[in-house]
Amino acid sequence: MGFMSSKSMNENSIKMKRYCFALDLINDPELISEYKRYHEQIWPEITKSIQSAGIENLDIYLVGNRLFMIMEVNDSFSFEKKSVMDLENSRVQDWENLMWKYQQALPWARKDEKWILMDHIYQL
Repeated sequence: MGFMSSKSMNENSIKMKRYCFALDLINDPELISEYKRYHEQIWPEITKSIQSAGIENLDIYLVGNRLFMIMEVNDSFSFEKKSVMDLENSRVQDWENLMWKYQQALPWARKDEKWILMDHIYQL
């Protein structure tokens, strides 16, 4: 699941919860390039939706066709709240439908799952 990490802001230190997820892209170099281009200029409504859900930092990494997402959230974040917000936001739904053209579920994902929450197994 997630774990707590410290992030310094000036001299103050705040704690945020970190979640890591995995998802595959369709293994096609042209589709992967298109997906990367979309993420160079995320729609403003998507950024606003992410931030208003309590997500402070979000990074996506790619190796081969496997995506890895790191999400750091503040105390106002909940998966339930984010899910409801996304379902009620037609622009988020448009984005998700567009991204599904490039994405494919991991083999062990449930039918309705995209990003799979990873288990935290080690911390230095």
